[in-house]
Amino acid sequence: MTIPRQLPNAITIVRILCAPVFVWMLLADAGADGGLRWAAAVLFIVAIATDGIDGYLARRYDIVSDLGKLLDPIADKVLTGAAFVGLSILAELPWWITILVLVREVGITVHRLIVASDHVVAAAWMGKLKTVAQGVALSLALLPLWEVVGDGIHVVNAVVMSIAVILTVASGLDYVVTEIRGRRRAARA
Repeated sequence: MTIPRQLPNAITIVRILCAPVFVWMLLADAGADGGLRWAAAVLFIVAIATDGIDGYLARRYDIVSDLGKLLDPIADKVLTGAAFVGLSILAELPWWITILVLVREVGITVHRLIVASDHVVAAAWMGKLKTVAQGVALSLALLPLWEVVGDGIHVVNAVVMSIAVILTVASGLDYVVTEIRGRRRAARA
């Protein structure tokens, strides 16, 4: 079976385009626990879950591209950033968490874009783990599960979000250390 060479990148671009639709659905009724909230959560979950699909297709059919390596983490950051900001606008997540995450995400994305002409920085394992943790934490925060299982879900949400924030900081530090080591190796060579 052959697939179009640009299919993984097209999936990534669709993920980016889902972000404004998701934000509108989340905020349209001020985050009420109705149909738009559920739809926004489902759209986010589907969009963030396709992260694995585009990467799998690119590796499976040996069509990994530098553009894909650059766009894939940007798509993750656009989606998760939109969710963090949306939840903070709704006062369901403290702004300091959103700002901390966005500073890390924007800083690394800007660095990736600056060094893109020199080398493409693919996502490392810790960055991928961070993205999964953020995806799970944000999915739990977006789904109005308190309507189904009660207020105890807020404790679960807080624990999972804390793990995601810790991994966000740790993966940011890992990225910086890895880049510094890479520059030192390149300077010696």
